Amino acid sequence: MNIALRPMLLEDAASVVAAEDDETVRWLSGGRSTAEGTRAYIGRLLEDAVTGSAKRAFGIWADGEYVGTIDYDPDVTDALAPGDVNISYSVAPWARGHGVAPQAVGLLCELLEDRGVGMRAAIRADTRNPASARVAQKAGFKELRQARSTEETGEDGMRVVFRVFVRPLVGHPRSCAG
Repeated sequence: MNIALRPMLLEDAASVVAAEDDETVRWLSGGRSTAEGTRAYIGRLLEDAVTGSAKRAFGIWADGEYVGTIDYDPDVTDALAPGDVNISYSVAPWARGHGVAPQAVGLLCELLEDRGVGMRAAIRADTRNPASARVAQKAGFKELRQARSTEETGEDGMRVVFRVFVRPLVGHPRSCAG
């Protein structure tokens, strides 16, 4: 399977919504997406890129088919150390279990290295989400620690506990603007 990343575009909104399921809502978005809301979100990301925001989002493509999203955000500090770049991802249900997420994470790490963004890539896997921890491990990340979130709560109202995985980025950071 040929995996590629491409910056999110407005025309990707319908594909993003179609790839969403209950697991995506639970672990990533927190609510059902609409094409209109997703277009607005992508539009904000595109505008932020022009103004120098550090967060970037990409579509994950497998053999030319949209199968998920992945982003990086060096401004996330919850449970992370200075220089860590948070990575978040979601893969469509029909593409899960085929190594898509670990490959996409690896490609994103290469991109971070090329752009000189951050010292380490980081994945914060909710302790209740073993699939995310497996992705981190398969992508070469090492578990650093568990940390209680200062910002996120679960559906029970309790603070989320993250398993924090990190992977050093090669090279020297040049910019967080990416």
